[in-house]
Amino acid sequence: MKLLIDDAHLEEIKKICEFYPVAGVTTNPTILAKIGGNPFDTLKKIRNFLGEEKELHVQAVSRCAEKIVEEARHIVELLGANTYVKIPAMPEGFKAMKILVEKSEIPFTATAIYTPMQAFIAGQCGASYAAPYVNRIDNMGFNGLTVARDIQQIFEKNSMETEVIAASFKNSQQVLELCKCGISAVTLSPEIFIALVKNSAIDSAVEVFISDFESFAGNDKTMLDFQ
Repeated sequence: MKLLIDDAHLEEIKKICEFYPVAGVTTNPTILAKIGGNPFDTLKKIRNFLGEEKELHVQAVSRCAEKIVEEARHIVELLGANTYVKIPAMPEGFKAMKILVEKSEIPFTATAIYTPMQAFIAGQCGASYAAPYVNRIDNMGFNGLTVARDIQQIFEKNSMETEVIAASFKNSQQVLELCKCGISAVTLSPEIFIALVKNSAIDSAVEVFISDFESFAGNDKTMLDFQ
């Protein structure tokens, strides 16, 4: 399961990438609004940091298919290889997906997914990823984890190449449940990323080991001090 960061603050992205295996970054208009200014100033900085080997997901915001396609080409032209254009899984979005598949090699992620049928249609349209909103689905009174798992099963049973990139999490347990069923990717806020292994028992165990070592080796001593 790939781990991506759902954020656009470069310093936060750098911090997470320093410690964790990160496959890329996802953004959306709401995330970019928290920074403001020219969105491409922010996105280019992220791309420069990530390099071309990691994924960057950027959303088109036009309402009609033809404009979405124009945006997609513009986004990839400015941000380069391994840039996935996020397109809402709705009728105009599906139309745009079909145009992109027929007339370009631009990869895209179907976003704003709340139902398995949205994901299925997006997959039939050639989406590289489908992004169900786990926590938002929960807030509507349904089970977001079940929806994400159902989408995964639909793709597998129908031999579709589209992958699930689950988004919108409220806790690390949700991430674990999707990891256990083989979801292809998740995109997480920096807070959820850190929570994946945040545990006072872990910190306590490490401190005990260090203290026990120093009890016979001396304060601030490590294995480097011995031969």
